[in-house]
Amino acid sequence: MAGLLELIAEAERQLTICNACRYCEGYCAVFPAAERRSAFALGDVVQLANLCHDCRACHQACMFAPPHEFGVDIPGLMRQVRLAGYRRYAWPGALAALFGRPRLTAALVGLAGMLLALLAVVWSHGPGALARSHTGPGAFYQLIGYELLLAGFLALTALVVLVLGVGGRRLWRDVGGDRASLDPGAWAATLADVLLLRYLGGGGGGCYHPDPLHPSRARRVLHQLLFGGFALAFAATLAAAVEQDLLGWLPPYPLLSVPVLLGTAGGAAMVIGAGGLLWLGRRASTTDAPRSRTLDGAFLWLSEAVGVSGLALLALRTTPLIGPLLILHLGTVVGVFVTAPYGKLVHGLHRTLALLQDRAEARREP
Repeated sequence: MAGLLELIAEAERQLTICNACRYCEGYCAVFPAAERRSAFALGDVVQLANLCHDCRACHQACMFAPPHEFGVDIPGLMRQVRLAGYRRYAWPGALAALFGRPRLTAALVGLAGMLLALLAVVWSHGPGALARSHTGPGAFYQLIGYELLLAGFLALTALVVLVLGVGGRRLWRDVGGDRASLDPGAWAATLADVLLLRYLGGGGGGCYHPDPLHPSRARRVLHQLLFGGFALAFAATLAAAVEQDLLGWLPPYPLLSVPVLLGTAGGAAMVIGAGGLLWLGRRASTTDAPRSRTLDGAFLWLSEAVGVSGLALLALRTTPLIGPLLILHLGTVVGVFVTAPYGKLVHGLHRTLALLQDRAEARREP
């Protein structure tokens, strides 16, 4: 892959052609944002790259796409810029190399998470706890102490927020973000863009991935299922915290309780969303942005493992498998947390900041 500076020069060439043509200006936020610029510095191209949702409708419509001599391929170019941007804004910088080996990183971190969970079980209640069934109030804490579990995830969350915050601040500075961009109207519009995946609609006809000839809304729906699955799982955690810490009801909870219903819906949505996106990826061309596909695949397999292990833990929580399944589930959750700043999940932060700055720019237009 070309370096970021070479990509900036190529982006300026292609986007200048786009600004002269303007055929695709109604497809997504990329082209109106490009038209507001007469030159393209690093921050401009990074912002445009993260506005691009890779629906590929513009590529299908472009009269200057390869094999034309102009060779305009905005989605392909923006994918390369995003990957280079992930490395540029990773912190600490030495860990940016993890983007080059996403599958190995995800596997090693997941295994390390399982090892930590195993050590936590042994530390809390001894190795014999893994071979027994655990039922009744506080069954999970008969494996891992509540204080140890809470402290571990609070520390991990704080670390991830710090790492993402430093990288996000660097990106925000490069794209020209300032306090004036953080007005409530821009935030509200950005939140709607993120939740609705507004720019994954291919200008209305759907996304041209994985089939370059037949647009479909499947990718948009599957993305929303995956995002919704994580949101529901988080809501289930909050509901469980309320029932335990405020009402004094210890887990595991009944099947028709709020935490279980939310967690089950979230796990199912994750499994369907991640599995569907993996299936779409397998149907795509093998030459289609292999590094990006590898990054996507590592995150999707981790998400699939979180959903499957969570549902299995719920179904088999009264059996002797509760111990191994809890270790598996906690390991995959740790994998998602730790790889968030160094894997595909970081695109959520980058894209949100780019959309926020774009909305602020649009609101300032006369």
